[in-house]
Amino acid sequence: MGTKSTTKESNSPKKVLTASGLDVQTVYGPAQKNEAKGPGEPGEYPYTRGIHADMYRGRLWTMRQYAGFGSASEANQRYRYLLSQGTTGLSVAFDLPTQMGYDPDSPAAKGEVGKVGVSIASVNDMQTLVEGIPLEEVSISMTINATAAIIFAFLLVVAERRKVPWDRLSGTVQNDILKEYIARGTYIFPPAHGLRLVTDLIEYSTTKVPRWNTISISGYHIREAGSTAVQELTYTFANAIAYVDAALGRNLKVDDFAPRLAFFFNCHNDFLEEICKFRAARRIWARIMKERFAAKDPKSMMLRFHVQTAGSSLTSQQPLNNVVRTSLQALAAVLGGTQSLHTNAFDEALALPSESSALLALRTQQIIAYESGVTSSVDPLGGSYLIEQWTDRIENQVLKALEKLDSDGGMLKAIERGEPQSEIEKAAYLYNQQIESGELIVVGVNKFVVDSPQDIETIRLDPAVEKERKKEVEAVRDSRDEASAAKAGAELQAALSRSDNLMPGIIGCARADLTLGEISAIMRERFGQYRGN
Repeated sequence: MGTKSTTKESNSPKKVLTASGLDVQTVYGPAQKNEAKGPGEPGEYPYTRGIHADMYRGRLWTMRQYAGFGSASEANQRYRYLLSQGTTGLSVAFDLPTQMGYDPDSPAAKGEVGKVGVSIASVNDMQTLVEGIPLEEVSISMTINATAAIIFAFLLVVAERRKVPWDRLSGTVQNDILKEYIARGTYIFPPAHGLRLVTDLIEYSTTKVPRWNTISISGYHIREAGSTAVQELTYTFANAIAYVDAALGRNLKVDDFAPRLAFFFNCHNDFLEEICKFRAARRIWARIMKERFAAKDPKSMMLRFHVQTAGSSLTSQQPLNNVVRTSLQALAAVLGGTQSLHTNAFDEALALPSESSALLALRTQQIIAYESGVTSSVDPLGGSYLIEQWTDRIENQVLKALEKLDSDGGMLKAIERGEPQSEIEKAAYLYNQQIESGELIVVGVNKFVVDSPQDIETIRLDPAVEKERKKEVEAVRDSRDEASAAKAGAELQAALSRSDNLMPGIIGCARADLTLGEISAIMRERFGQYRGN
């Protein structure tokens, strides 16, 4: 790369100086630009150094704190609090019954209502969840997969009732069902039917809700299940290829939908490897879209991604140590060029995050953004011998693994054979063995252990929430027009028997106040329920 450096002039009118008076340029690079050896320029294909020329110099990442618990009204209070404290986007966590297509009064939901996220069973619940939040101004991300089409339909109906045009809505619905079969397990239908629902939502929203990210292809949960960084990228991009192929099978043009594809990655403990992972990921996706799918629009080739710090790295032993872990992971995500970030609260290994711990998690992002100085220049570690070599090595390993998956029939067949699941299990087992043997040190767990635990105040879910939620969903059924509900359900059943896009039928059911459990049951009857390998 050379030792002498030149700088690329900033397009920003704002002059940035360090405390010592050093003039911070937007981008630093080698003395002689050499595309064959150097990492290229930010904002230019293949986007190794970032998808925007000025990155955080022009606009900071979205600070999107993931939250949701109990009832919609409780979650709404937390969202409004976070917005008042500087959060710039919302990220909704749903409870397991909502994720699995059960209403809170279902026997299958017993003991789980509102526990790991908010309970949403109807349009009324969605209305309460976003009460007082301007839908046309605040970007909303929803971590939901098997029932993504239903939850999204609820939000669209709420927007209708508020007279907010759909083309003004912005946000993301995760809608990534393939990784559920690989790593997370909140699937309902067999893979082929799950993929149909994903593709229906993409197809429908491409024209109807054009600013919405119709899928967030997630490596986060793959990594949480125990994968390595390379496996995280490999399986995420293999899933993405399957989704693009499915959308093209609907006669959509790649440049019509690809700019709205978003990604969701984990940021784990290995600081330098994680930075390189994000840089390699941008390059891999740009080349996949250009070379494999012949995309022409540069926006189709730009990898836009959200990062969450690693929940699996949080420890219940000495939980205040998690503040340091999360801070380092968040810094790696920023140095890697994320567009959106969630920082975990330090007490999440013990219970739901308290208001104070959630605020500290947000403040962690704000300190990095406004006090650290790392946002003043694009890709500040670019050109480092280690960073560039590791970026290349990660890219090569991922591309080699993707080539093998292709030769074996693609991702859907691999999932049905259980191959990704098995590989992730092996990686997780090795990681745990390294911790147990002491080869890998986890501070406070297998080294620097203390006898007396840290006294941390935690919040617990009120057991009365489940009882109240049962009453609320029963009230929805009692107050609706049953003739309209029956008609909407019949129309969805008819669409299921054909090859129709299912979104209009699902939205029709939402308008008629059918519940999430009722809509899911209609689809279960047609598709069946997947039991896994």
